[in-house]
Amino acid sequence: MPTAPSGDILFDQAACALLLTEADGVILRANSMACTWLGYAEEELVGKVRMQDLLPVGARLFYHTHCQPILQVQGSVAEIQVDLRNKRQERLPMLINISRRQEADDMIDHWALFKASDRRAYERELLAARKAAEAALDARRSAEEELQKLNAQLSAADRRKDEFLATLSHELRNPLAPMRSALDVLKLKFGHGTDNRLLQAFDRQMRHLTRLVDDLMEVSRITQGRMQLQRAPVELSALVQGAAHDLAATMEAARHTLRLSIAAPPVVVDGDATRLAQVVINLLTNAAKYTPDGGTIELRLSCDDGTAEISVRDNGIGLPASALATVFNMFSQLEPALERSKGGLGIGLALVRGIVELHGGSVHADSPGPGLGSTFTIRLPLAQGSVWAPSLQAPSGTAAPAQLRVLVVDDNEDAAETLAMTLELHGCEVRTAATAARALEMLPGFAPAVALLDIGLPDMNGYELARRVRQLSAGAGITLIATTGWGQQKDRERAFAAGFDRHLTKPIDFDLLRSYLPN
Repeated sequence: MPTAPSGDILFDQAACALLLTEADGVILRANSMACTWLGYAEEELVGKVRMQDLLPVGARLFYHTHCQPILQVQGSVAEIQVDLRNKRQERLPMLINISRRQEADDMIDHWALFKASDRRAYERELLAARKAAEAALDARRSAEEELQKLNAQLSAADRRKDEFLATLSHELRNPLAPMRSALDVLKLKFGHGTDNRLLQAFDRQMRHLTRLVDDLMEVSRITQGRMQLQRAPVELSALVQGAAHDLAATMEAARHTLRLSIAAPPVVVDGDATRLAQVVINLLTNAAKYTPDGGTIELRLSCDDGTAEISVRDNGIGLPASALATVFNMFSQLEPALERSKGGLGIGLALVRGIVELHGGSVHADSPGPGLGSTFTIRLPLAQGSVWAPSLQAPSGTAAPAQLRVLVVDDNEDAAETLAMTLELHGCEVRTAATAARALEMLPGFAPAVALLDIGLPDMNGYELARRVRQLSAGAGITLIATTGWGQQKDRERAFAAGFDRHLTKPIDFDLLRSYLPN
């Protein structure tokens, strides 16, 4: 093991310049680094040169006025940056530490010199790095602030979009209501003729438009977190069969073959029957839309290991692998669909995913590739310990009891008149009112058994009108039905709190309305 170097070796081979001087500055000893930096041999310095001689005039004055007094008082000075002159009279920036010690009878100053040129370069680099870091930090802060601003703008835009969708669907329902009623009247009058293709086409397109409006409303509810499920035991076999029946006309129009493979009942899940039917109808509609005319679509319902599985398979345009992960995103569109001029709103599959996930289920898309068809599979947990019993259906008769008196209150004249015509064709005695005040005037003399009240009336809203009707002596026995374009859960709750017995969303499903009419 090597021995430790002696003190003389440490002094001579130090990485900085070391000098010993008398108190008056005469150099007594200099190490090799000091000689190298100053350009002198040691014998040229020792006993011949004072440290003051190596200082320029300004530095020499500073040494006498500041360094010497401090050395005398506290015995040391530290980190003094001055220039020294080397043998060639070149200035060398140095950082100097001086320590004064009593050795025998003499006061000896110990000098340690460090080249400041390298330090200055390092400081410059450090300063540059610091400025770069500060600039990067400022840029990051600016970027974060801009990102936060953009995020706030996007959030606000997203809220406005959701509000717009909800308002749009409401506004679309107002003109749909009289159109639906007018179509019902036409079907009753002319639907039994030898050629009713025009009415059938009108009915198909009306139902399609109504579904689009419903999808707009539902997706706005999901994105705003406002959708509430009306849960009850739901028998899926009947529900899936019913959805297929609803799409029969659509399939026939496109000359599609719809094959069914439905598990025997009961297949019971805990869910909202209306929402689940909407999911199946959306998947079937999607398959019909993106399958060339004359295609084959398969609808299957099966059970396995506590899970109900609904799948819709087609031989249509298919999906590229890149689209499988995004096809359920809002407003997702596929190029093949756009090229075929059959691109929809891009919300149907987003709505499917939202509703299925609210039920604790999952939905998955699969396709071998473009042109090879696709399969959409829904999995829902089966209900535990549920006993399903079919709900009682309204009588299948085509007419309500004769001379049932019905008051229709709606400021949309077309909506009021067409609904009145439909009710009259079913044997009802109907009167209409365009304002709440007129309705209140008509009630005592007309004495209706049923009142259909629009919510958005010009003089007072339908909620207030319902409350006033209930305050009348004859108002307690009237069946009050809210008819409105607003169909969220909070709207239903507000209607029931105001005294309504039923809540119908425009355009009114007349078969459902007929089931609400008293016998």
